[in-house]
Amino acid sequence: MKRLLTLILWAGFAGKVFAQLSLDICLKKAQANYPLVRQYELISMTENYDLSNAAKGNLPQVAMSGKASYQSDVTTIPLNIPGYTIESLPKDQYQIMVEVNQNIWDGGQIYHNKQKVKAASDENRRQADVSMYALNERVNQIFFGILLIDEQLRQNNLLETDLTRNLKNVTAYRENGLANNADVDAVNVEILNTRQKRLELENNRLAYVRMLSLLIGEEIKSDTEFMKPVAEENLATEIRRPELALYAAQEHRLDVASQALKAGYMPRFSIFLQGAYGNPGLNMLKNEFEPYYMVGARLNWNFGTLYTLKNDRKKLEAERRQVYMNRDLFLLNTRVNLSEQEAAIKTLRKQMETDDEIIRMRTNIRCSAEAKVANGTLTVTEMLRELTNESLARQNKAFHEISLLMEIYKHKQLTNTY
Repeated sequence: MKRLLTLILWAGFAGKVFAQLSLDICLKKAQANYPLVRQYELISMTENYDLSNAAKGNLPQVAMSGKASYQSDVTTIPLNIPGYTIESLPKDQYQIMVEVNQNIWDGGQIYHNKQKVKAASDENRRQADVSMYALNERVNQIFFGILLIDEQLRQNNLLETDLTRNLKNVTAYRENGLANNADVDAVNVEILNTRQKRLELENNRLAYVRMLSLLIGEEIKSDTEFMKPVAEENLATEIRRPELALYAAQEHRLDVASQALKAGYMPRFSIFLQGAYGNPGLNMLKNEFEPYYMVGARLNWNFGTLYTLKNDRKKLEAERRQVYMNRDLFLLNTRVNLSEQEAAIKTLRKQMETDDEIIRMRTNIRCSAEAKVANGTLTVTEMLRELTNESLARQNKAFHEISLLMEIYKHKQLTNTY
């Protein structure tokens, strides 16, 4: 019997824990479920392909060419030897060639190309981080919206309980001649209004829960309890937003591009092997098709890039200043928003200091009104007004509590200090 009781208690506890859902869990599940998360894999795949392609620049480069030509004149040897004829070169010439070129030193072009690929991929990842981070704000809004509706539903139930109790009292007063049918109808109208409001709140809650289910990628049961986060007293002010990492990645990409400009005016060394078949071959005096080959080394040094080097550097510097400006503007706007959030948090904390006192006084006024109705010195309509005021005071307290949590998490969103 003890084992059975223990099992039942454990099952009940486990079921209750399973039916709870916190904001931190929602944020993690939403990040894992969001379709944009697959972009990280695509970025890595693209980076690997580009790096592999860049590295292939060190492999032997094979090229094949061919030509057939006819020329109006050819080189002749101005000699006239009796009894010996020197044939002239043919005016129609043919050649097919395969050349293998092996890079020895490319001025660092391949290395810089790899660095460009890595820098661009890192910038793409940081951009994806920014897009993913924006998802947190949507989850926060929906989660706190559900918490606010839950508080409103609780206050709605309390109000209906009080109205139902007063309906019994007013019905009894009518039988004793202290109230009439209109007074009973007035209470019934308030009860119906309360039920209509509850129906609206329940439908809104279902819509919010469906939106949150889509974001986290799993069905949320109707009996799930949404846990209130803890209202932290001390909030961090250091800004750790992913946008800052994006700006740093953009600066790094420009640094890499600046370094890569040096490769444009550096010399390039390579060795080559040519194999060909044609007429004439290497022996220009032999008028017949024959194979031949040639091996050697090349030096290429293109000074044309020096013409645009200065402008290229100025262009990169202009882009760098644009990044600096965007970062400074982002920090300024974020600090302004943080100042606004801190003021809102401070205001809500001060308002909450008097919420309980207001509720206590409103409860006293409502109790006094109910007593006056029982004595016939106050109308039911006036008593209902005081009952509504008490309910509004309780709703204001609940609203302030949830609003404070919302503002705190907006502050966390602005600083990325979850």
